[in-house]
Amino acid sequence: MDVGDTAVKQLDCGPGSSPEAGLSGDVPSADRESGRSERGYTCNMKLLGKAQGAGGGIVSANYDHCSYTGSVFSTAITKKNTGVQVIDAKDPRNPKIVGALTAPGMLAGTWETLKVNKERKLLAGTAVPLLWGGGFFAVYDISDCAHPKLLNTGPGTKTPLPFTSHEGGFSPDGKTYWASGLSPGHLSAIDVSDPRRPKVIWQGLYAFVGHGFGISPDGNRMYLSNMAGVTVLDISAVQRRDPNPQVPHIAAYHWPDGQLNQHTIPVFYDGHPYIITIDEAGSGGVKIFDVQRVDKPALAAQIKLEINLPRNLDANLRSSMGGSIFSYNAHYCSADRVENPTALACGWESSGIRVFDITNLKKITQIGYYNPPTKRSTNPFDLPNSPHAIGSIIGLPAVEFISLGMQTINGKVRLHEAIGPRTGKIAFGDRSTDWCMSPPEFRGNQIWATCSDNGFLALELSARVYTPPAGQNTTLGNSTS
Repeated sequence: MDVGDTAVKQLDCGPGSSPEAGLSGDVPSADRESGRSERGYTCNMKLLGKAQGAGGGIVSANYDHCSYTGSVFSTAITKKNTGVQVIDAKDPRNPKIVGALTAPGMLAGTWETLKVNKERKLLAGTAVPLLWGGGFFAVYDISDCAHPKLLNTGPGTKTPLPFTSHEGGFSPDGKTYWASGLSPGHLSAIDVSDPRRPKVIWQGLYAFVGHGFGISPDGNRMYLSNMAGVTVLDISAVQRRDPNPQVPHIAAYHWPDGQLNQHTIPVFYDGHPYIITIDEAGSGGVKIFDVQRVDKPALAAQIKLEINLPRNLDANLRSSMGGSIFSYNAHYCSADRVENPTALACGWESSGIRVFDITNLKKITQIGYYNPPTKRSTNPFDLPNSPHAIGSIIGLPAVEFISLGMQTINGKVRLHEAIGPRTGKIAFGDRSTDWCMSPPEFRGNQIWATCSDNGFLALELSARVYTPPAGQNTTLGNSTS
């Protein structure tokens, strides 16, 4: 049986909006072909300012009045906008690129490892040239956010450390940086108690694929993404710095819709523990589980756009052909606070930045979105730091084929409905959407986000649909943004 066959309800779009006309989340083939998608789609959100630069890598990070744009391997090759770009957004209507971070860990591509710990005012990332990497690690002091200072000038910079990575993030106290490889699920704990001398203190293998993760606020439990679910680990011995620490396996969750679980956000409603977990492929959307009994999680809610529903995967394929390897999936989300969160903001591949009211898990509503104008007419070589521009050499939305096949077998997909004017575009995608993969950050009614082609975006969410809660403090599950 499928998990989630209904779409989240959409609040009415207010004045100044330019909403989607069809299925929620979809950029129809007609709009892609006519050029309509180059104007973007908005609902209760507007753009304040942007800094495009050479495009935005997969995951970026923010601190104080600055944003740090994740890098991809191409920047080291092209020598254009090399490394992690530092953006000063003190004036969000006029953000500016003011510097670059070029330690080996920043230069070779940070993929999904670039994270901030606000409490310790640290920025860290690892070198991931293409999908998988390791060895080089950089930790910066960002107390003066526009002028980060490299702290580990020896280990991790001049000499590699023994770890692999694809993902990464801090423990809540900022004293451990966890690096997760891709396959075969390699996980490493790097002690950054003294960020000038990071050292690997534990390693292990878990699941077939180790992806992103979320860590409980006390630092004792990790929810590690696996192929199509979550593996729960007890990491308290590492958190305590026990000699020869052991990391027991507690539980594993799996589901049939969605592949490549991306990351997890632990939150609490009235002191009761939940996790928000996101699938980046297979139209699995976002799932929220009650984990009071960690070995018997209870599905409390799901968030899917209409374009993600099993019955609409034919329309999904019809419109996304010719748009590169990803179609319409959530990638990274952020909640506006850990205790009793009121809103969730997600970067959604090809569907832009989506914001949901999650105050009541039984009545989740989409309150706004901003799907940015596309850069279809822009020379992709002008965006060497955009994974979308690089990936557009492929036109086939390959990551959807498993879910498409499953729903074809289940009789929910009408293959003839998937055929359209873009069907033959299996190579050289036209970038008729953008990929918004990075975790958005709440700042009052502003939302800071980074999309692949558009770069850094300072957005404003209408006060008619969102009131910032007391204690607003964005959480993405690992690190604090």
